Amino acid sequence: MMSDIEARLSALGLALPPAPQPVANYVPFLLAGQQLFISGQIAKGADGRIITGTLGAGLDVASGQEAARLCALNILAQAKAALGDLGRVKQILRLTGFVASAPNFHDQPLVINGASDLMGAALGDRGKHTRSSVGVASLPAGAAVEIDAILLVE
Repeated sequence: MMSDIEARLSALGLALPPAPQPVANYVPFLLAGQQLFISGQIAKGADGRIITGTLGAGLDVASGQEAARLCALNILAQAKAALGDLGRVKQILRLTGFVASAPNFHDQPLVINGASDLMGAALGDRGKHTRSSVGVASLPAGAAVEIDAILLVE
């Protein structure tokens, strides 16, 4: 059965990819009581392609936002893998976004809006969250964006 979140994604022309597997010594998610912690998800599409590069040095804000949307889809895919049903998500509590940035790039919040906007579109009020947007020198696999999350679940 498709959850309301997946139905909203489908209406947007989006589908959940398979939950990405860890590439190092960590777990993709950890459920602790009613909190689901999701490890950092990079900008990897269902086809395995990763949006790579540096914002402000070859990538523009729109490309960064697309990368952030992919991260958000991967977060939701991990949540479904952890819970079995996205209908159990009560609230996105926090997103922490990391943006590979040139030294003079200062629009990290605009980039991470790609993920925040997707969460709002897919979850409505349950998608409202706290957030940080951080510029970094580089990310795993050369990814342009990586985002981790904390969710309140039932």
